[in-house]
Amino acid sequence: MFKKTERMMTTLLEQAFREASRLPSELQDEIAQQLLDDIENELKWQATFSDSDTDIGSFAAMAQAALVEDDAGKTEEKGFGEV
Repeated sequence: MFKKTERMMTTLLEQAFREASRLPSELQDEIAQQLLDDIENELKWQATFSDSDTDIGSFAAMAQAALVEDDAGKTEEKGFGEV
């Protein structure tokens, strides 16, 4: 999914950084940490999907664990799937 040779920032990402640079330092740091966490998680998913040893049972177990966390109130609503 990711091309390791591409090093150009997209126009949208540049715009996001410009907008973020106008915010107070504390909020900039919060946004930066969220972005770094998202990048780390995305890279982990990419590694998982590219690993030929990963079996479908692993994904079923992760899905079940996510449902348990959601039932326990340990998840946050992020608005995915909203139109």
